[in-house]
Amino acid sequence: MQENQLKIYMKDQQIIRNFAIIAHIDHGKSTLADRLLEVTKTVEMRRMKEQLLDQMDLERERGITIKLQPARMNYSNDGVDYVLNLIDTPGHVDFGYEVSRSLAAVEGAVLLVDATKGVQAQTLSNLYLAIEQDLEIIPVVNKVDLPNANVEKTKKEIIHILGCKEEEILEASGKTGIGIDGILKAIVEKIPAPRGDSEKPLRALIFDSKYDTYKGVLAYVRIVDGHVKRDDEIRMMATQKESGVIEVGYFKPEFSPTEMLTAGDIGYIATGLKSVEFCRVGDTITVEGDATHVQALEGYKEVRPMVYAGLYPLEGDAYNAMRDSLEKLKLNDASFVFEPESNLALGKGFRCGFLGLLHLEIIRERLEREFDFSPTITTPSVVYEIKLRGDDAVKKIYSATQMPDPSQLEEISEPYVKLDIITPAVYLGSIMELMGTLRSTYLNTEYIDLERILLSFEVPLMDIIVNFHDDLKSVSSGYASMSYDIIGYRKSDLIKLDILLAGEIVEALGRIVPRDRAHNEGKRIVEKLAQAIPRQNFVIPVQASIGAKIIARETIRPFRKDVIAKLYGGDVTRKNKLLDKQKKGKKKMRNIGKVQVPSEAYLAVLKR
Repeated sequence: MQENQLKIYMKDQQIIRNFAIIAHIDHGKSTLADRLLEVTKTVEMRRMKEQLLDQMDLERERGITIKLQPARMNYSNDGVDYVLNLIDTPGHVDFGYEVSRSLAAVEGAVLLVDATKGVQAQTLSNLYLAIEQDLEIIPVVNKVDLPNANVEKTKKEIIHILGCKEEEILEASGKTGIGIDGILKAIVEKIPAPRGDSEKPLRALIFDSKYDTYKGVLAYVRIVDGHVKRDDEIRMMATQKESGVIEVGYFKPEFSPTEMLTAGDIGYIATGLKSVEFCRVGDTITVEGDATHVQALEGYKEVRPMVYAGLYPLEGDAYNAMRDSLEKLKLNDASFVFEPESNLALGKGFRCGFLGLLHLEIIRERLEREFDFSPTITTPSVVYEIKLRGDDAVKKIYSATQMPDPSQLEEISEPYVKLDIITPAVYLGSIMELMGTLRSTYLNTEYIDLERILLSFEVPLMDIIVNFHDDLKSVSSGYASMSYDIIGYRKSDLIKLDILLAGEIVEALGRIVPRDRAHNEGKRIVEKLAQAIPRQNFVIPVQASIGAKIIARETIRPFRKDVIAKLYGGDVTRKNKLLDKQKKGKKKMRNIGKVQVPSEAYLAVLKR
């Protein structure tokens, strides 16, 4: 087969167009993808439904794309039949690396902007990713049919950020189908055909992967050079894992097997591997015999979780079942990591790593829906880097319990991000006031137009992962949007804050805080605990300390049992005798009494 079939595949490469749709959350990516599938008759009308490419119920309910989804379409223009490979990408900042690898797999991008909202933070972030990949950008104003659409203003914003001409900006409505033909025509005319040589050794970029019970890991790939077919022996260049190809095929949008994938194609390779750990996003696949002299594709990096939180089952005997559930979730998500840990307040559970808070929320929701678990979640924290005195090695710590003695600590660093906020100018003062409560450094202000501005800051990741998004929406009446990029680790003046109950340190409540905020944070925690912990029959001091120094204290008053209620007369010495006996008993209880911290009290402290 090989010679003749390969020539046919090489000839067909000129009619392939690979493109992605990029936008901020809820700007209509999935709806536009629906109309493209409908107009090109890729999916029959009887099978069409809203957000067809969004496979998860969670995606449909929230109206957001969580997992990218490819689709292959056929389209005719001026008598030429084209093959269009679409990748519908997520819009959220947590999945930025996934988006960047998807953009590396295509030659062009449709930049979608909602006519009712204008350019928002993630629009800019994804646009910059596309420009870095040197993609052909097709700007589209979406939702032009809505009564509150401001098309002219949105076009001016696009011209400002992209530097294009007004006539190059297309108008469309994903809901009604307005302008869809114009977008398809622009895709085949403006986006270049893929480059690559089918006769060179195989190089395939993995831009996503999924676990299948029968075929193992399915690698979603863009074939850059060479070709691959069933029964080929392949190797992942980053992990050095080898396997045989069980099946290759296209996305239509369901899996559709084919004889061969060749340079320029987007499709899937069924590897038979049992874990997505071996088939990482950004890795290069090559044929086993060519692995020694093939150069891996650029841009691969191992995705590391930046946010960690503890997940604990409500019932202690559910620990093993929850571990099995987390292992099943990890089969499809290489960026999710977990390991066992125990906690005095919450019992046995797992320390889990996530890409961000949305990622955490998705895992929690899937645990609830698919496995019927509603875990207790501890406050998210970040990964810190420390250096010990006399040791140049950098160590990572994930919680305050791993913090060494201050006398041994040389320095501690925490991750910083560049934070971009797009907001109506009227909310500038409120947002600057909010940023003043964080350890932020102001960078610059850029006017997108007379009414909307882009604010840039550098800020520690820890300051924005818990409540910042809600606070931002609150001070801007819901109009501001944000996106952030990790810019590296910086040395910070951080210390360990310990919480003591009845003189004993409670490890589960300790945390790493900036030195200048330790007093306020300690005061807040002890006040919350004093309200949340039930009273006992003895006095419970609640204290916050830095090392041996107590910086805040609250006292939980004891119950006072009325021991003299049974007296109905007689000498006063009888009353004093009973009160003295009670006093000695309380002193003894204080010495041997243990304070049980209910999980409700633990969670009350975590919420600001």
